[in-house]
Amino acid sequence: MKRDELTEKILDIKRAKGWSWKHITTEIGGMSEVLVVGALLGQMKLVKPLAKKAAQLFELSESEERMLNETPYRGSPMPPTDPLLYRFYELIMVNGPAWKALIEEEFGDGIMSAIDFDMQIEREPNAKGDRVRISMSGKFLPYKYYGAEQGIPELGYKED
Repeated sequence: MKRDELTEKILDIKRAKGWSWKHITTEIGGMSEVLVVGALLGQMKLVKPLAKKAAQLFELSESEERMLNETPYRGSPMPPTDPLLYRFYELIMVNGPAWKALIEEEFGDGIMSAIDFDMQIEREPNAKGDRVRISMSGKFLPYKYYGAEQGIPELGYKED
């Protein structure tokens, strides 16, 4: 079985049982619901205890359980074709340069980690139509200036 086939099997079981992602992530627990759903969709891995819980929940084989614990090949084609995903891509294309400038002005020359990262997704009631609130928090990782001589900063933290 290939990883994408396991994803389809999990989605088939989810549909057949009428489960919500909230139900599934509550049953598996152990980490962010974004990470659990991402793992079940083949973009993340589940640590062994959570892979075991997922396998029990979905009545998967030992081989399928081990597959949930493997580091996946991540990412999808760019630009994305799904309208919801494309809007995130559009957010980055339009606002990315400003986000980059503001982060670099505040922190220095570096990046926001997508590995040491946290994300929350919430519904925000609004009279004009509910809104999606996404909060992201990633560790700032300064670029390392290789070969920096004495007196020259080695890392790209903001200079005073």
